[in-house]
Amino acid sequence: MLHRLSQIYVGGAWHAPLGRDKMAFENPATGAVLGQLSLGGAADADRAVMAARGAFDGFSGWPVADRIALLEAILSRYTARFDEIAGIMSTEMGAPITQARSAQAWAGQIHLETTIKAARSFHWEEARGTTRIIREAIGVCALITPWNWPMNQIVCKVAPALAAGCTMVLKPSELAPLSALLFAELCDEAGVPAGVFNLVNGTGADVGAALAAHPEVDMVSFTGSTRAGVAVAQAAAPTVKRVAQELGGKSANIILPGADLDAAVQAGTLACFGNTGQSCDAPTRMFVPMARMTDACAAAQTAAHSVVVGDPADPAVSMGPLISGAQFQKVQALIETGISEGAHLVAGGPGRPDGCDTGWFVRPTVFGDVTPQMTIASEEIFGPVLSIIGYDSVDHAVEMANDTVYGLAAYVSGPLDQARSVARRLRAGQVNINGPDWDTFAPFGGYKQSGNGREYADWGIHDFCEIKALVGYGS
Repeated sequence: MLHRLSQIYVGGAWHAPLGRDKMAFENPATGAVLGQLSLGGAADADRAVMAARGAFDGFSGWPVADRIALLEAILSRYTARFDEIAGIMSTEMGAPITQARSAQAWAGQIHLETTIKAARSFHWEEARGTTRIIREAIGVCALITPWNWPMNQIVCKVAPALAAGCTMVLKPSELAPLSALLFAELCDEAGVPAGVFNLVNGTGADVGAALAAHPEVDMVSFTGSTRAGVAVAQAAAPTVKRVAQELGGKSANIILPGADLDAAVQAGTLACFGNTGQSCDAPTRMFVPMARMTDACAAAQTAAHSVVVGDPADPAVSMGPLISGAQFQKVQALIETGISEGAHLVAGGPGRPDGCDTGWFVRPTVFGDVTPQMTIASEEIFGPVLSIIGYDSVDHAVEMANDTVYGLAAYVSGPLDQARSVARRLRAGQVNINGPDWDTFAPFGGYKQSGNGREYADWGIHDFCEIKALVGYGS
């Protein structure tokens, strides 16, 4: 896919961007430059939006069955190139190859499958008395996706948008562009009509801002930081377009007094470290009974020491590098801040792990005796850093868990009835009770500064639809 780094996909064909700006694209595990990514600009964004606008009337009129068949064609090609997709993501963002197959590449596949199932049973039309309710495509959509779960975020936007009959322009992260370029190839091979799906690489300041402000864009679906989400919403406001956002998080993980502390703490620690901690819903704040702090720290230390950090190509490795030098420096600075503010360093700490002399590797880090006032307890670190916070009562734990500007996800472990009760009190868009399997039919999105709107399955399709009432339509 490296040959695609010089191209964008607009109007059903591959083109060189109109501008000449390039950016070095590196392997985060080695720091080696893999190539130069050609960056699009505002003119490229405009060209892609107008291609999508030109294709909208025709594609939005396709029967639902035909749109589902198109998704099935994309799924077929995705499945055929599954191993290639996994390998690309392992290279571009450092996911260990085992996890690249079982999680990163699998996520794109399962979202396609889930969206197809949801589209088949979706209530596209319904009668309410003599009024007919119709859900139809909102229009041209700008899809802005991050680097940390490339195919997950691309597919959980593109698939429901296609199901709804929308046309779109995808701007993937410039830090992990290869998976998006490969996905554009899949769409082209599957027969997506020209202009329905377009891809423009570029920075958020150039392409992202141009898409968000473009008067011919009807909706922006954005996943990324809260800071960038605010900028997108501000750019979109003058044209009153719909904005759906999945933003930052600082998810609480409450271990109830009746839980199996050792098992819950170890599972929660490993969940925090998953994807090198680079997940917006990572359970980074663990709340444990104050009297069990020593036991919790010991269990977390055991879990941290079980993590194998190293070459993502090695099947035995369970943690790869951070995405970039900038992210490495941010995580290192926050680890140092945790130490300077008096948190108890249980595992890990500053610097690279032994044997990882190149690339952006960090040590899986656990802090105990963290207080809510500490920086590491409130700031989203986006790295493998866990804060363990003690509580005096369950009410105290819930109060601290909700004391955050974020509200994307939360976690509770303990006796089921108690866990259910606590889950209802947490201000988060998704609460996971006793370590459940991932449910791609459950809505995903956040409260407060974690965003608005919901993704996955029929929830995602709904966000790409307008609702029209045909009053007096008849029975």
